[in-house]
Amino acid sequence: MNLYKLAFNNIRRKKLRSALTMLGIIIGAATILILMGTTAGLASAVKDQTGEYMYDVIIAPAPSSGSYLMDSQTVSKVEKLSNLYGLQEVTVFSEDMNGKSVTIGGTNDWKKVKIKSGTSGTVINHAVADKLGLSIGNKIKVKNQELTITGISNEEQVDEDVMGIYINQSLAKQMADNKVRAIYARTNGDPKSVANDVEKQVKGITVETKSEKVAKVQEWSNKALLFMGMIAGIALVVGIISVVNTMMMSVMERTKELGVLKAIGFTNWDLKGSILFESGLLGFSGAVIGTILGIAGIIMAAKMLNFTEYIPEMMPLWLIGSVIVGSTLLSILAGLYPAMRASKLNVVEALRHE
Repeated sequence: MNLYKLAFNNIRRKKLRSALTMLGIIIGAATILILMGTTAGLASAVKDQTGEYMYDVIIAPAPSSGSYLMDSQTVSKVEKLSNLYGLQEVTVFSEDMNGKSVTIGGTNDWKKVKIKSGTSGTVINHAVADKLGLSIGNKIKVKNQELTITGISNEEQVDEDVMGIYINQSLAKQMADNKVRAIYARTNGDPKSVANDVEKQVKGITVETKSEKVAKVQEWSNKALLFMGMIAGIALVVGIISVVNTMMMSVMERTKELGVLKAIGFTNWDLKGSILFESGLLGFSGAVIGTILGIAGIIMAAKMLNFTEYIPEMMPLWLIGSVIVGSTLLSILAGLYPAMRASKLNVVEALRHE
């Protein structure tokens, strides 16, 4: 008799119990994929927003200045510095529209704005457009100026750098009384050294290098992935506990059967192998089904968030492989105690068991 075939037969014999056990693993595996995959997609979007600018340093008002915009005098001092070149100004401010605060920002390059429909000019984020009930052709009032919406952007407001409404930088600066939120610049020399020099020469500003900005984004992304992984891991652990329960019940119900197998010559290792194979098979089957459902969930989430371009980053092979292998190994470990119990059965007592 093939013990591994026996394990298959035992799973088929208890279809409902096996299905419920796999359900816990399915939910856990799918949850891990969806949560971690979606978080990875959001992290990639944020990194793209950070990395799309060709700059070495970003100059912004210091927190101690009490303002989030630099006045024209400060901007003029920065622009005169010889160790900076290729400066690009960005003005960002907020405006109340229909009782909601909307972030409005200027752009120097419309190619960097992901326009979903329409043309450049006054482009509104699709999420903001939905909330305010606006569409292309509608008019909005910003700083007492009437603007006509010319396009809808496909971006998500995953961080403060993604605007609710994009307009030309020259117009945004004019609306903000010639003030600037940030200046992106290239440096003549080491960016870190130049950043320190600029902060010393111009009061009331703070200067970050691109590497520092990217490092912060990476840190936030890693923390988010770790947090989501912990939450999803709890769901998987609950599923693994159900494997322990199922295998213990299986051993108790099959006590006499296992005693007969030992009586006809099967070793303790044979019985252990059969129990572990059965628990591993439950884990593997549940993980595969959960992975398929998780992938489907990621695709749905990507479409809902308009992140379809990040789908490859949302389901990397290492994540899919880790979920399947990890679920299988954890299920095998979950079957270890029931397997030990089965191997220690006394043949005479097992044969008397009813």
